[in-house]
Amino acid sequence: MIFRTVPFVPILLYASCTFAQVSETPSRTIRTGKAEVMALCVAPKGDRLLVGLNDGAALVDIATGKKVYPFTFAEDGGAAAYHVGFNENGEFAVLIGHSGKRTVWNTATGKQDKIINPHRWIPDARTVKAMGLDMSNSTFDRFYQQKQVRLGDLLVRAVKNGAVEFVDTAGKVTRTISMPENTDQHHLAPLLLWENYLLVGTDNGNVLFYDVL
Repeated sequence: MIFRTVPFVPILLYASCTFAQVSETPSRTIRTGKAEVMALCVAPKGDRLLVGLNDGAALVDIATGKKVYPFTFAEDGGAAAYHVGFNENGEFAVLIGHSGKRTVWNTATGKQDKIINPHRWIPDARTVKAMGLDMSNSTFDRFYQQKQVRLGDLLVRAVKNGAVEFVDTAGKVTRTISMPENTDQHHLAPLLLWENYLLVGTDNGNVLFYDVL
């Protein structure tokens, strides 16, 4: 099995489009609670969203926006899920903390799977370290795995205060989206491209859906 950090995203329409744009305001907001959003992943079937938080994680139904299950994460004295992902059929989810500790959850029952070894799709310790998840990263440092994505010729990147910048091929910032929800000056908003949306996580538990035009 192959571990999928982010499932395949059909965005070939924008791959050669220099002038792809993102809507000025989000067309939709999913609210997971009050915990800061750390990571995002859409299930292979496109029906559920896994949201890593600084206090565990939440599995959310995309169509309704309702929380399916909360996942508790408490490894090495930390509750933050810095990285989240699904196996290739979406039956299981993995949460990874700042030290590389991993837990597996059954997405059908919401229960934690106590046995990790059979799940070959989970990245091994060396891969986790290569992702930047290391014990030297304190909670204050807030390591984010999803701090930039490509949208045509534009680089979309997360910057301090939870803002999102759009950078052209010359390295010039052409646009900045500020998030009033993000009051944490150290917050870097996790980013995810899915179908015709740019998903942005905030530090008050929201996932914002911006239309890619």
